[in-house]
Amino acid sequence: MMKKVAINKRALQISLYVLFAVLPFIAIFVSLFIGNYHLTGKEVFDILFHPNDVTINQYVVVWHLRLPRAIAAAMVGAALSVSGAAYQGVFRNPLVNSGMLGVSNGAGFGACFAIILLGGGVLTYFTSFAFAVLAVTLAWLAGRVYGHTTTTSLILGGVVISALFSALISIMKFVADPYSQLPAITFWFMGSFASINYTHFWAFIPMGVGMILIFISRWQINVLSMGDREAKALGVNVKLFKLLIIGGATLATASAVCISGTIGWVGLVVPHIGRMIVGNNNKKLIPISAAIGASFMVIVDIIARSVTTSELPVGIITAIIGTPFFIYLLKKTKGKQWNDG
Repeated sequence: MMKKVAINKRALQISLYVLFAVLPFIAIFVSLFIGNYHLTGKEVFDILFHPNDVTINQYVVVWHLRLPRAIAAAMVGAALSVSGAAYQGVFRNPLVNSGMLGVSNGAGFGACFAIILLGGGVLTYFTSFAFAVLAVTLAWLAGRVYGHTTTTSLILGGVVISALFSALISIMKFVADPYSQLPAITFWFMGSFASINYTHFWAFIPMGVGMILIFISRWQINVLSMGDREAKALGVNVKLFKLLIIGGATLATASAVCISGTIGWVGLVVPHIGRMIVGNNNKKLIPISAAIGASFMVIVDIIARSVTTSELPVGIITAIIGTPFFIYLLKKTKGKQWNDG
């Protein structure tokens, strides 16, 4: 009897993992059917499988507008969610998110720098990525105390560097042209996939590398969440794996933010949803967070481009959804989901 129950439980877990694995692909496929440019189900299938039988406009809408932005949304959602889950584990704090070490403000300053001084365009993506990585590097250096970096000092370093880049962003906004540059900066900080096309897929390389680094360090995140002393006692190289995990989260978040702009709440809320499903074990939580985050971001992007005739910024929708949900989450769990195994 016990063996049969164990087999059924195992089968249920496998079914759950398969469901979450295919969920992002289902969301991407559904996104091809939805938008202000009306297409019937038959027309979408013809565009996908019989492109010679459709008009050029229909082909462009599906293959060059909806599909690339849905894929980008899925990748960005997965990257932010995985980074948030990794940070929450390493720093043993359920309130940290993927931008806690200054990566978002660093990317924001890079975007402002490119828009004001370099004319914007393609350079915006590369400068925002470069300054996002620089911000985390500075936070790491600022957090070094007596030749090593503690968890608390690293968080404080991130707060200091975030404040610094926030001040620099304010300076950039102050000197920006109020008729052209300032609106572009404001829109960037709201987050959007409106300008995404296949040329932006270069960002998937650092994004993928960052998520892979976190994925292969899942067990070490479990140990690091016990504390540095306990991790050392269990034979984990604390400095090395903190560097790998933070480096992976930085690559994933910086490359996500540089093509989408600032998108809040995803890296904070999605890992908590994952914990409600699989618990605190990061070996399960990291891949589940990636799947939920990817699906969630695709759904948010569908809402952003479908609710009104003019597209809504994605960051606004994630905040509207994320704030009440997180309050509900705290009331429902009473803070216990972080402490329970």
